[in-house]
Amino acid sequence: MKIAIGSDHAGFQYKEHIKAFLMERGETVRDCGTVSEVSVDYPPIMRQVALAVADGDCDRGIVLGGSGNGEAIVANRVKGIRCALCWSVETAKLAREHNNANMISMGQRLITLDTALDIVRTWLETPFEGGRHARRIQQIDQAG
Repeated sequence: MKIAIGSDHAGFQYKEHIKAFLMERGETVRDCGTVSEVSVDYPPIMRQVALAVADGDCDRGIVLGGSGNGEAIVANRVKGIRCALCWSVETAKLAREHNNANMISMGQRLITLDTALDIVRTWLETPFEGGRHARRIQQIDQAG
């Protein structure tokens, strides 16, 4: 699987750990930035990750910030993106099962690194249930 990843300065440390975790799993990773903990504006980075997924260049995307809120908002402005803000394994599981989330957002200031890695693992390994949820995904896509 090819995964785009990006963060602002507040999510940089987790981005680096998650990137290494993904590569250890054998995933291909496209790092869209940032490259340090120096303050940056996050919207261009998150948009780049979302566009990589929406354009089909990457299968999924992960964005990180201090809370993950702004990052998810930016990603969800891109047509075809369903970015779920995740703060637990359960939210990641439901994001895949019910929402077929092709991106996740997390906040480095709000969860532990172990939780972040568990979220990523769960999100990657959980299939979309389809069924009644597929109809709802179509409605989401029509609304955008």
